[in-house]
Amino acid sequence: MKQYGHIKKTERLEIGILLKCGYSDQEIADVLGHHRSTIYRERTKNAVNGEYIPAKAQHKAYVNRKYAKYQAMRIVEDMKLREYIETKLLHEEWSPDQVAGRLAREIGLRQVSTPTIYKYIRSPYGRQLEYELDLVKKKRQKSKQKWQRKVTALEDRIFIDERPDAVNDRSQFGHWEADFIVSGKQYGNTSLLVLHERVSRYTLIAKIKARTVREVENVFIEALPLIGNFESLTLDNDIAFQKHVQLSQLIQAPVYFCQPYHSWEKGGVENANKLIRQYVPKSCDIAAYTDREIWDIQHKLNGKPRKILGYQTAKEVFEHYQKETLHV
Repeated sequence: MKQYGHIKKTERLEIGILLKCGYSDQEIADVLGHHRSTIYRERTKNAVNGEYIPAKAQHKAYVNRKYAKYQAMRIVEDMKLREYIETKLLHEEWSPDQVAGRLAREIGLRQVSTPTIYKYIRSPYGRQLEYELDLVKKKRQKSKQKWQRKVTALEDRIFIDERPDAVNDRSQFGHWEADFIVSGKQYGNTSLLVLHERVSRYTLIAKIKARTVREVENVFIEALPLIGNFESLTLDNDIAFQKHVQLSQLIQAPVYFCQPYHSWEKGGVENANKLIRQYVPKSCDIAAYTDREIWDIQHKLNGKPRKILGYQTAKEVFEHYQKETLHV
């Protein structure tokens, strides 16, 4: 089995000799029993002025390890920072990039970069954290099976290519997309109806007993006080949206449809669904989730800082735009 481990001093000597003999990365990997990518990284990362010299490569690797340890120590020695990082990674399930980006907005905490957080996780001081993060990842691993939604002819649809530019370029707040997340085929009809606002990336998740016109209507009736004014709504061609004309009247905004089998056209809610699937795997029984658990998932998604939002949370951006709307 090919190894991804660290290169030893003696192996660097062999790499130097084999390179001079014209061996490729793959051929060197075969000789040393390492993966080709390990040899490639060693050859490029520890080269000096584009030339791989074993003695200099060994020194460079040593310096890099010492520097990585120093970077990790910046977190180890700051208990407040360490607790913040570990809480966000483990309990709120943020990524290292989200943590680093958010630290730049926090007052009273030292700023560290994304690579520094990764170095801490992979250092001897972060081994327990790395182990626990690995357990969290394995717990929410999901099936890669894909499913297709039934498409039924719907009358009087306005298709997505007629949406205004303000929807497509996300320059106007209040344009929403909606989609379903369904239970596994072996279970019942309980589903999630997901609503996603395109500018703020704010997401609402409602558990419904079945994908019916009445259930959909009830969700929008309950969501209206929170959402306020809709500018538009984009849907796919699910039979549950067959009363889209009445739905448009309810929200007092135009309703647009993706082309059949083109669900990717409403990319905002599709991406939100992928994030939700971290907690609600495919082939699961959604009926087994309590309303509180669904709310917790929604709270987590809207409470994570996002790079695309300048490391603000979706909730913060959504509330900002809502306040602006109230003052107009």
